[in-house]
Amino acid sequence: MSIVIYHNPACGTSRNTLAMIRASGEVPVVVDYLLVGWTAELLQSLAAQIGAPIRSLIRDKGTPARALGLFDEGVDDETIIAAMIAYPVIVNRPIVVSDRGTCLCRPSELVFDLLSNPVARFTKEDGEVVEA
Repeated sequence: MSIVIYHNPACGTSRNTLAMIRASGEVPVVVDYLLVGWTAELLQSLAAQIGAPIRSLIRDKGTPARALGLFDEGVDDETIIAAMIAYPVIVNRPIVVSDRGTCLCRPSELVFDLLSNPVARFTKEDGEVVEA
């Protein structure tokens, strides 16, 4: 299986994660989810693979999630998923799927656990150095 990254090119964390994957020698499948969107089945599958509720994949910063009431108590999964489909930016990123598991890679260095040959040291866009 190849590595798949659900990527937002405008996001620094997503760009760093993608660069870490490529630096490891992997050639990932890059899914720009803002362009291709989501399906309910994919979102449910990713949340299940991560082992977290769908609510944990909501991104607040820079999205309409709060205005849509998605953080309110009692909001059901179907409502959250419908909002994520209507507004793909609501889904937090990057999500990476590999043979080693699935993870919301925030911070980006969480991707090291999903790589067969992670680089020993990586310098992020902001100059921060992280080690595998």
